Amino acid sequence: MFNPVRALAAFALAFASLGAATALADGPILIKFSHVVADGTPKGQGALMFKQKVEERLAGKVKVEVYPNSSLYGDANELEALRNNEVQLLAPSLAKFEQYTKQLQVFDLPFLFDDIEAVNRFQKRSKGRQLLRSMEDQNIVGLAYWHNGMKQLSATRALRTPGDANGLSFRIQSSAVLEAQFGQIGASTQKLPFAEVFKALQSGQVQGAENPWSNIYSQKLHEVQPFISETNHGVLDYMLVSNSRFWYGIPHQIRVELEAIIDEVSYAVNKQAEAANQADRQRIIDSGRSQLITLSNEEREAWRNAMRPVWQQFESVIGSDVIKAAQTVNRKQRD
Repeated sequence: MFNPVRALAAFALAFASLGAATALADGPILIKFSHVVADGTPKGQGALMFKQKVEERLAGKVKVEVYPNSSLYGDANELEALRNNEVQLLAPSLAKFEQYTKQLQVFDLPFLFDDIEAVNRFQKRSKGRQLLRSMEDQNIVGLAYWHNGMKQLSATRALRTPGDANGLSFRIQSSAVLEAQFGQIGASTQKLPFAEVFKALQSGQVQGAENPWSNIYSQKLHEVQPFISETNHGVLDYMLVSNSRFWYGIPHQIRVELEAIIDEVSYAVNKQAEAANQADRQRIIDSGRSQLITLSNEEREAWRNAMRPVWQQFESVIGSDVIKAAQTVNRKQRD
């Protein structure tokens, strides 16, 4: 039976393939890689590494241009630019995809993953790989996960128990899950751009935040936050994405080589991110500006139990199958 939706999709893919083939005949396929951070960050280094490896292996076939520091597109308009094929590669944080799929909110659920290795296991298994393709109907295809790191809680008071956060205001990214997370422990939230976090903490506009060690150190947040609790309660990751029609329109052999390069770069980015977080954690301790609070297993479990209702709150939109798959990766004996 004729299916008009599938026919239209097939036509669009064939048209994209023709366009890529024509571009290759006229010259190299151009990939514009835009991001919002500095070249020296793990994401920035990953973009430059991708460009270098493409130049080495696909010279004359593919050309990569990297635009750091929001020099081409910023947070507000980069995903729309990607969907319009005005840029071909981005690596936004996972919270930025909320309007395109709710399933990625699984990464914001508090205390769902035990550590970064659990996150790795989930992302490599079938359910994590499926999430990379969860936005293809929006013309966005995920190619890889890139780490920034596990998040820690910083505040103007010591946070050992969930009740210690009661009454404080925390800066968050724009995320319904994160808003619910802090509401569950009696705290309020303010959605602020990352560039404004230091001043907001310094002025007392907000009293706390959640960030990986590398963000805390690079933005000097430890200088205006006297206490940091090592909670590892969530993950701040990026997804490397492309325009679906553009990506699947690239000739097969070239696309396979690009995917191999992305795998190599992703491994290096994630390794560098973990090393940076551990180094910056020690730098914060050595600075003496902020007191590190290490939670016992019992204390961390109390936080998890306090925030577990957030899992149920978002189960219907994320999917119980996705949340169960994420819980499974914490059982290391099943690896």
